[in-house]
Amino acid sequence: MKTFLSVDRRLLNPQAIENVELKVAVPTKDTKNNPLFIQDMPWEIRIDNGYPNVIYDSREQIFHCYYTLFIEDKDTEGTTLQERTQRNYRPRMDRVTSLAYAHSKDGIHWEKPSLGLVDWRGSKKNNLLFRYAHGTGVMLDEQDKDAGRRFKMVTKVDVPGHGAHMAVGFSKDGIHWGELIPWPEYNPQADSHNFPFWNEEEQCYMLISRIWKDGIRVTTISHSQDFIHWSEPIEMLRGRGYENQIYSMPVFKAQDLYLGLASIIHEGDRTKENFDCVDCELAWSADGKKFDFEAMDQPVIPRGTGHYPDGEFDNSCIYASSPVIDGQKVWVYYMGGNGQHTNFRESSLGRAYWEVDKFACWTGRKEGIESILTTTTLTLSGDYVEVLADVVDTEKDWELAASVHPVWTENAYEGLRIEDAVAEKSGRWIRISWKGEKLPDKSGCIRFKFQNLKIWAVRGEMEYKGHRLWEGADMENEGM
Repeated sequence: MKTFLSVDRRLLNPQAIENVELKVAVPTKDTKNNPLFIQDMPWEIRIDNGYPNVIYDSREQIFHCYYTLFIEDKDTEGTTLQERTQRNYRPRMDRVTSLAYAHSKDGIHWEKPSLGLVDWRGSKKNNLLFRYAHGTGVMLDEQDKDAGRRFKMVTKVDVPGHGAHMAVGFSKDGIHWGELIPWPEYNPQADSHNFPFWNEEEQCYMLISRIWKDGIRVTTISHSQDFIHWSEPIEMLRGRGYENQIYSMPVFKAQDLYLGLASIIHEGDRTKENFDCVDCELAWSADGKKFDFEAMDQPVIPRGTGHYPDGEFDNSCIYASSPVIDGQKVWVYYMGGNGQHTNFRESSLGRAYWEVDKFACWTGRKEGIESILTTTTLTLSGDYVEVLADVVDTEKDWELAASVHPVWTENAYEGLRIEDAVAEKSGRWIRISWKGEKLPDKSGCIRFKFQNLKIWAVRGEMEYKGHRLWEGADMENEGM
């Protein structure tokens, strides 16, 4: 049985849908515990974007958090909180970035341990892992048989006045790392979250980073077989003009898709309310190589209320980590900033959760009118399909039925018509069967009719079929 998420744009035939709109799900913030930690150490002079990497190590039963910060920043250190409200922040070229570490047993209560690894003003009593590390991405690699490479990182080594270069590192425990290894080739700007991950389908490591092109920020992707030799970064996704640029984008796997949490910075018009703020939007990909936005201008982690310095901790900027799955909850940890991106701000770690598989839903555009979703051509078998759905208005009745057609413009198969459908809700899923009839063991499409529901996913004995789903596919027997 295969699950098809509503975020998967391949699922539907856009010519055969009516009165529906796609809405991104807003995860529930942990308002009881947020913020989970703040910048409260002397060397945490400015946690800027943070670029958090929160990883749960199931073997050691511990959460790791790796975050970028400035440990030297004269303009921040030389001002009081009151002074910061009276003038703009002036970043200097001699700022020093570093990588810091925190851990937690429950994902709520965090400790910044004294690691004794990096000197800061004459003392190593701090939680710093590397000096001069910028935009570090860390991954836990369970498929690498070399225990010394269980944890991997990609970072931009940026020494003020001495240039910058890309580097990778390896660790057995995520705390004690070997000497960083420079990239043998290429040196992209990469002044953002350098996010590495293993692409199972491509059987290689991939790295999402950021360059500048055509006057705007552009998201890039590279690949590697050994995590040391990386291909030249190529453009993968860009935003929309000056006002919606992608700053960073960690990704994660959901069913057989890759979802991206794109931090979108708003420039281009200083008079707009969201100018120099950063929202987080959802992107999706079928292969982890080419991404697209799921639903533009729909933030997935809304910024908090208020303004600097008295607003909520996450009122201006959101930079997410790849999520952690805990049972039926998908926890996304993020750095929330309380001021504009290029101005004074303080950043803190927060979290929010989705329910598993509930990242975006199809729902009715207009109330009281029937909605129709028709799938693309699928190969079908089995006795039923199931729909993951929630009722929109619990005070009203909901409706769901389905028919199965050879192609969407033809009549339904005999016995698999709308009037033959029986819908039964059990837990999170609604099962649709057809009075004992089986699906046709051939290709076809399913036409769902519904009211007063949010549809998150569909599952059944089904597979994609159809030339529009991949490049260069055979068009023979299209529509059959």
